[in-house]
Amino acid sequence: MKKILGIRVIPGLIFYGNINHNKEMNTIKLTPEITKIIENLNKLHVFDGLNSLDISRKGYETMAIQLGGKKEAVKIIEEFNIRNKNHEIPVRIYRPNGIVNEKSPAIIYLHGGWFISGSFETHNTIVRQLANVTGSVIVFVDYRLAPEHPFPAGFDDAQWATEWILNNSDALNIDKNKVGIIGDSAGAALAVGISTRLGQQLRFQVLIYPAADNQLNTQSWKDYEDGPIINKDEGIKAWNWYLNDPRDQQNPMAIPLLIKDFKNTPPTFILLAEHDPLRDEGKQLAQNMEASEIRVKITHYREMVHGFMHMGAVLKETREAVLEIAAFAKENSK
Repeated sequence: MKKILGIRVIPGLIFYGNINHNKEMNTIKLTPEITKIIENLNKLHVFDGLNSLDISRKGYETMAIQLGGKKEAVKIIEEFNIRNKNHEIPVRIYRPNGIVNEKSPAIIYLHGGWFISGSFETHNTIVRQLANVTGSVIVFVDYRLAPEHPFPAGFDDAQWATEWILNNSDALNIDKNKVGIIGDSAGAALAVGISTRLGQQLRFQVLIYPAADNQLNTQSWKDYEDGPIINKDEGIKAWNWYLNDPRDQQNPMAIPLLIKDFKNTPPTFILLAEHDPLRDEGKQLAQNMEASEIRVKITHYREMVHGFMHMGAVLKETREAVLEIAAFAKENSK
């Protein structure tokens, strides 16, 4: 086994130590662009981290800023807090260029980061692009993170914020009949639970390489347990931080593959990456939804890795995915 001293970088996790490249990893066909990205990530350093978790979160932000590409201008950005019992949920609204005064369609965005990382900054670039390409108001929810706030804190924040946006749509100049939801990775897990509960109040959902199961026992997890980008050891750690009460490990709102009935779920678009350990659980989630006879579209991005939506500075596939998401959103917001 070949070992390279460096930093292991995972969206939401970053750990100093040895990066292992086993024989199976050497057979993976990666594009030259992905190979260059991984090489550069191995050189990423965070110098002012307070502890390993703080370094993880700052490393995620650094990766997203470096690889995300140019931040598109939008018409206006608004920030405010939504009160939920004894705490407040920060949200940021992106209103796209070309928006007019009548009520606009809207998309709730729930970020990834293994339930422990992610912020306004990690998704600033991609959310700006989505706002402009979809012509929708994007509402980014900065939900609480584990391990400080394990399940159901983040899920409750995301659901509360979504319902608040729907109930206050007039004041926000949003058309409540044209609201969808997007989540990537861990955020996709939150989105599935919310769309299952709110049903037809949402016009559509988009799930980008969803984290759908905490068992990490699919074939794709076996194939890519050492990466690239994310690995099994850190995935187990993150899920344990998120679900620190054993009872939560049987809760369908925490683990999407445990949901039995999707009959009220809105039309769904699932994006998967070929070289992603989450690939097969995403496939299974799509099959479970189809069994409930809801409309599901699925796209496999060949030779892509987990987190490729953060890599628009290098990958053309990031823009292709944005355009495909926009087409789906527009189709289902008519």
